[in-house]
Amino acid sequence: MVAEPEGPEEAPEDRKPQSDEARSAFVPPAGVEQPAPPEEEHPTSEFSLPPGLTPEPPPEQEGSAFATPATYSAKTSPPVFTPAYGVPLVRLSQDAPWQDRMRTMLRLPVHERPVPEAAGKGDESGPSVPRVLDLTLRIGELLLAGGEGAEDVEAAMFAICRSYGLDRVEPTVTFTLLSVTYQPSLVDDPVTANRTVRRRGTDYTRLAAVYTLLADINAQAHEVTPEEAYRRLAEIRRNRHPYPGWVLTAAAGVLAGAASVLLGGGPTVFFVAALGAVLGDRLAWLCAGRGLPEFYQFLVAAMPPAAMGVLLTLLHADLRPSAVITGGLFALIPGRALVAAVQDGLTGFYITASARLLEVAYFFVAIVVGVLSVLYVAVQFDAQLNPEGALRAVERPVTQILASMVLCATFAILLQQSRSTVLFATLNGGVAWVIYASIAVTAEGSTVMATAVAAGLVGLFGQLIARYHHTSSLPYVTAAIGPLLPGSATYFGVLAIAQNNLDQGFASLAKAAALALAIAIGVNLGSELARLFMQAPGAAAARRAAKRTRGF
Repeated sequence: MVAEPEGPEEAPEDRKPQSDEARSAFVPPAGVEQPAPPEEEHPTSEFSLPPGLTPEPPPEQEGSAFATPATYSAKTSPPVFTPAYGVPLVRLSQDAPWQDRMRTMLRLPVHERPVPEAAGKGDESGPSVPRVLDLTLRIGELLLAGGEGAEDVEAAMFAICRSYGLDRVEPTVTFTLLSVTYQPSLVDDPVTANRTVRRRGTDYTRLAAVYTLLADINAQAHEVTPEEAYRRLAEIRRNRHPYPGWVLTAAAGVLAGAASVLLGGGPTVFFVAALGAVLGDRLAWLCAGRGLPEFYQFLVAAMPPAAMGVLLTLLHADLRPSAVITGGLFALIPGRALVAAVQDGLTGFYITASARLLEVAYFFVAIVVGVLSVLYVAVQFDAQLNPEGALRAVERPVTQILASMVLCATFAILLQQSRSTVLFATLNGGVAWVIYASIAVTAEGSTVMATAVAAGLVGLFGQLIARYHHTSSLPYVTAAIGPLLPGSATYFGVLAIAQNNLDQGFASLAKAAALALAIAIGVNLGSELARLFMQAPGAAAARRAAKRTRGF
C-alpha cells in the first residue's frame, strides 16, 4: 500500500522551472495590477494623430473637380486666390504704338507681364547684358535731358531691353539718375547699371532723332544690332543744332514783340519789346559763357525788358510799358519744365515731379528778382507805372491770332525743332489762342478755365499727331502753349510788390501759379484723352493707372 504525500498536489505548470524574469526582484507578485509602461516606451510614431482628432478622408482621384488642394487650409488661406474663371492672359497688340505698349507693361504688376513677343536682336546667343544696359542708359539720358517725362523715359528704356531679349528688367528714373536692373532668373544675381544726367539742353531735333532710333529698334521689320544703335546714337550726339545762335537771338526778340502785340501793343511797342528781349538774351549767353548757374542767367535776362518799359514810362511816351515788360517775360517763363513736372506728378513719379517743380520755382524767383530790382529803382525815380491801365482787354481778333501764331513759330525755333514740326506747332498755338480768347475775352469767363480748356486741346492735338508720326509729343505741344503763359499776371504781381502792395502782389503771383498749373494739367489731360481714342494696346487688360484713388 502506497502512502499519499503530505500537502496538496502541485499543478504541472508549477513544476516547470521558473525563468530569470520570474525570479527577478522587480517583477510584481501575482495578483498585483501591472503598471502602465512609461510614455517614452509607447510603440507609436511622433507623427501619429493625437487622441480625439478625426483622420482626413482619403484624397479624391487626381483630376477630380472636388479634390481639395493638399496645401489648402481655411485658417491659413492666402488673401488672394485664382478665381474660377482664371486669370486673363495679357496680349499686347502689335498695331498700337510702342510707347503705349511699353507704358502698359510698366503699369502691369511684374507677375502679369507677358513674355517678349519677338526674339532678341543679334545672333542666337544674344548681345551681352552690360552692353544692352549701357545702350539703354545712354538713350534714356538723351530723353531725360531733352525734357521728356519720367514715365516716357522708363517706357523707352523698357522697350530697348525687351527688344534685345532682356524681359526681366526694371528701369528707374529720377530727376538726375537713371538706373536699370536685369535679373536673368529667380536664382541668378541681378545686374544693375546707372547713369547720372548732369547737363540738360533743349534740342527737339535731337529728341526726334532718338525717337526714330527707338522706333527702328522696336520694329519687327528692322534688325538694329547694338553696334548699329551705338553708331546712330553717336551721330545723334554729334549732330549740330538746326539753327545758329544769331537766329535764336532774333527769335527771342520776335517772340517778345509778338507777345507785346498780343497784349495790345502797336508797332513801336513791338520793336521796343524785341530790343529788350535781344539784350536780355545776349546777357544770358554772356553769363552762360562765364559758367554762371541758370538762376543768374534768368535773373539778368529779365532785367533789360523791364528797363525798356521803365524807360518808356520816364519818357512819358503814350505807349504801353506793361506790354513791353510782359512781352519780355514770355520767353523766360519755363513752361516746358512746368508741364513735365506736373505730368510726372500726375503719373506717380513724385520725386522727379518735386525736383522739377523746385527747379521751376527757382527760375520763377530769378525772373521775379530781376524784374523787381529794375522796378524798385524805377519807383525811387517816381516812374508812373500804373498796372490798372494795362488790364483793359483789347479785342483785335485777326491781329492777335497772327501774333499768337508768330509767337508759337519763334518759340519752336528757340526749342530747336525741325522745320517739319514748326508749322503744326504754329497752327496748334493759333487754335489754342482762339479758344482762350473766346472764353476769357469774348464770353468774359474765367481765365483759369479758359487756359485749361485751351491747353487740353493743345495736348489732345499734339498727342494725336505725335502718335501718327511715332515720335514725341513735345515738339507739337510745348511751343503751342506759348500764348497761354502767365506773363501778365507775373508782371503785375511783381509791380505790386515793388509799389509795396504786398497783398495785391502775392495774389497776382498766386494767379500766375494757378494759370501755370492749369496749362500743365490741361496738356496732360489732353494727352490722356488722346490715348482713349486710340486702339488699346492690351487685348485682355486695360491700361492701368495708380490704384490709390481714395487716399489709401
